[in-house]
Amino acid sequence: MHSIWAVARNTLAQALRMKIAAVVILLLLILLPLMSMVMDGDGTLLGKLQTFTSYGLGLISLLLCILTIAISTYTLSNDLKCKYIFLVVTKPIRRFELILGKLLGIILLDILLLGIFSAILYGCTRLIPKITDAPESQKFQANAEFFTSRIGIKTELAKDLINNRARQRYNELKSSNQIPEDMSYARIMSELYVQEAMKVKRVDPGQTKEWDFEDVRVKNADDPNTFIFVRYKYQTAAPPPDEKVYGLWQVGDLRQFKAGAAKIKTPVYNVERDEVIRVTHEFAVPANAIAEDGYIGISFFNSTALNQTAIIPEELELLYQTGNFTANYFRAVLMILVRLVFLAVIGISLTTWLSFPVAVLVCITIFFVGLTNTFILDAIGGVGATAGMIYSILLKPLLWLLPQFDGVYNPNGYIVAGRTIQWTFLATTALFTLLVKGLLMLLAGMLIFRRREVARVAA
Repeated sequence: MHSIWAVARNTLAQALRMKIAAVVILLLLILLPLMSMVMDGDGTLLGKLQTFTSYGLGLISLLLCILTIAISTYTLSNDLKCKYIFLVVTKPIRRFELILGKLLGIILLDILLLGIFSAILYGCTRLIPKITDAPESQKFQANAEFFTSRIGIKTELAKDLINNRARQRYNELKSSNQIPEDMSYARIMSELYVQEAMKVKRVDPGQTKEWDFEDVRVKNADDPNTFIFVRYKYQTAAPPPDEKVYGLWQVGDLRQFKAGAAKIKTPVYNVERDEVIRVTHEFAVPANAIAEDGYIGISFFNSTALNQTAIIPEELELLYQTGNFTANYFRAVLMILVRLVFLAVIGISLTTWLSFPVAVLVCITIFFVGLTNTFILDAIGGVGATAGMIYSILLKPLLWLLPQFDGVYNPNGYIVAGRTIQWTFLATTALFTLLVKGLLMLLAGMLIFRRREVARVAA
């Protein structure tokens, strides 16, 4: 352990002397405070906070990832190239201890720099509402939708019902000879499924649509400062003249109306909204709208007096608070640390058998593949059957070994939307990224370096 720690201290000192480390530190020290002052987003306090934290976390992650790649691929390859390794291997230290020491030094540097700059970003984020001349309504919105930690529950379509209707439509079209000859069965069923799904989701003028949510548990639901949120997006059958629709929402225990209760026990809130289509919206109601058994209903009424077209509420989601911003931000920083540690492992492992330029190129490729890994895997699933089989056999296992930094593995989206990063998800991500994928790479590098001939013995 003493040998590992000695190598780690030397690696840390070596990294801090590198010019790229000085450039990254200087850039972040200048850009983070500057961004907090110049970024406005959509002009609201919420938009400013979301834009600043999104770009701020992205900038910290990008620059520290580049720094980690540069240092991890340089430190061992430089020792081999300049023959500094001869001064080490002659000492009572094993080669795996040398690799672990260098890896530990890089991880310590990442923890140090990530801690400093994430703290600066956090401080600037907390300071923005205090120095911004924003109305109280915007400050309330920022506290409710940004400085929070929420979990969302989405509605699920009745897929079996939609599939049955799509099959019925197909049989009707087939019996009347309306099936195009140049279209495959899979494509026709896919289009019919989309059409029937739209019929299920649409709300014609004069109609009401309801969504039920079960087992919604919120702490301190009777506290007037505790809210739940309804998030959605409007689509329309025909575009309205002003690109706006007018919605009448009800949120609460709607079962009371159906049962004909003489007295309303749980509050039901009526919310009128006029909003543009194709844009995500949210509104808040007090959490005491949730019934004692955890049930809450949401209904939308399309008034014929206000709208002349069918409205399709999409991506409907119920959000409720589960924690605070600080703890969620800390988990987001840990997610960034996971990717930094993985890149450090990759860089060290590759330089046990590759030269510095090649190792850098491979690391950068792995990093950018990680930024699009989820998209690539989804795209593979959408190709044809034959091509999909080939990709699944040859490419998909390789992509699985590489990290995933996009989609649900990107912490920016959670912080911007005030979404909770659950500890179980974070632990699972770290487990598979580091203890499965990273450990395989590290062991391979150790095995190669153990058998590598560092220098020939002179006769």
